[in-house]
Amino acid sequence: MTGFSSRRVMFLICSESRQINRLLVILLLLIFSLGAVSGMPLANSWENSGGGMKKPKNVLILFSGDQRFDTIRALGNQEIETPNLDRLVHEGFAFTHAFIMGSMQGAVCVPSRAMFLSGRTLWRVPENLSGVPTWPEVFKNHGFVTFGTGKWHNGRESFARSFTQGAAIFFGGMSDHNQVPIFDYDPTGKYAQANVKTGNKFSSELFADACIEFLRGFKGDRPFMAYVAFTAPHDPRTPPDEYRKKYDPADVSVPPNFLPEHPFDNGELRVRDELLTSFPRHPDEIRRHIAEYYGMITHLDAQIGRILAALAEAGHQDDTLIVFAGDNGLAIGQHGLMGKQNLYEHSQRVPLIIAGAGIPHGRSDALVYLIDVYPTVSELLNVPVPDGVEGQSLVPIIYGKKTSVREAVFGAYREFQRSVRTDRYKYIRYRVKEETHEQLFDLQSDPWEKHNLADDPAAQEVKRQLQQRLEEYRRELGDPVTEF
Repeated sequence: MTGFSSRRVMFLICSESRQINRLLVILLLLIFSLGAVSGMPLANSWENSGGGMKKPKNVLILFSGDQRFDTIRALGNQEIETPNLDRLVHEGFAFTHAFIMGSMQGAVCVPSRAMFLSGRTLWRVPENLSGVPTWPEVFKNHGFVTFGTGKWHNGRESFARSFTQGAAIFFGGMSDHNQVPIFDYDPTGKYAQANVKTGNKFSSELFADACIEFLRGFKGDRPFMAYVAFTAPHDPRTPPDEYRKKYDPADVSVPPNFLPEHPFDNGELRVRDELLTSFPRHPDEIRRHIAEYYGMITHLDAQIGRILAALAEAGHQDDTLIVFAGDNGLAIGQHGLMGKQNLYEHSQRVPLIIAGAGIPHGRSDALVYLIDVYPTVSELLNVPVPDGVEGQSLVPIIYGKKTSVREAVFGAYREFQRSVRTDRYKYIRYRVKEETHEQLFDLQSDPWEKHNLADDPAAQEVKRQLQQRLEEYRRELGDPVTEF
């Protein structure tokens, strides 16, 4: 090193190191400040924290019926009161674009719950779950105490092999909320109809009470899975009087995409749900239905609050993963519809929040399915996922390692409707009585799906690409309708 003394060399090295260190400090500060602004966790997971955060041991699943994605105040609906769901949003991770895949029958909740409980896609799981391992069943076989209460619309045999305990079990889809036909847990798994009895309180309270009793009485070192499947806010929309009075129909907004009637026959305009109000739809009637819907949800929220309080009292607040989700959405006046037998956003999108032990606060608009919840919780609780599960773990999104797990989602309703949705566009195709209709929505500029671009010359290339992707999904997923 001609011309340089050893002292000079050491000075330059140390000076350079100080410069590098200063740059590293500035870079790290910038990274952490960006993480704080975006809300994305950088090292918050129990995987990366070096033991600083507690790994979840148990799981509590709270599942509602007919609850649309936009019915939580903390996620933007300022007309509804949901303080306990708001708490889960503020403390946990919310997926704002969670979807169901659809249904081949009018009772959309049946296949939706089968998919949720199995992690499989629409045409790869029987609706009674026959021959398919359920999520609670797999956890039971890996040492969990599994408790089930509420609605089980997928056969008595599959319930029997899924749970080690249970109470207030409803084998059905809907009922009078004040007279729910329920069973006590039957260790034989037979659930003879002669043993049915009538619940003595509103359904949401009935199922919450059962879960609270389980949590208070739970002993031992084994982990638990508690599955609470509410029927609310499914109709009949008859909230307790205190909650009905919270919402004056005159103060409720009619949705921007309200229509007196749907613009064409979608194949299911006279199914039971669509007959809950008169034709053509009247804004005042829609306001009344929405007010009752909100009352049901606020009452449900109060029962969720009771369950969360019992979880804390039992000493499991810090070691339990909490999942809140809905089985499908609902129109209630949007596009001239009342039910969920369609592929619009209001009926396909559902709430999904994951909170509790080890889960950082955050929010994602990634396109996800309900079937993704099973492999997500399995990864978080270190339970192997069996062959046949098609959902994708959302753990990489929760902990900031990925921004998405798929580019698009598929939808189907009976033989009449098929759809594909990307982060910006949705394409829906209808085939009813030899008639074909198409819809194309730019959800970025038209989130309420009001302006059909299917015949717009400027949108033809987008439509062609979505048509091609739709056919690819139909082949991949095994659509039984060969010509559509």
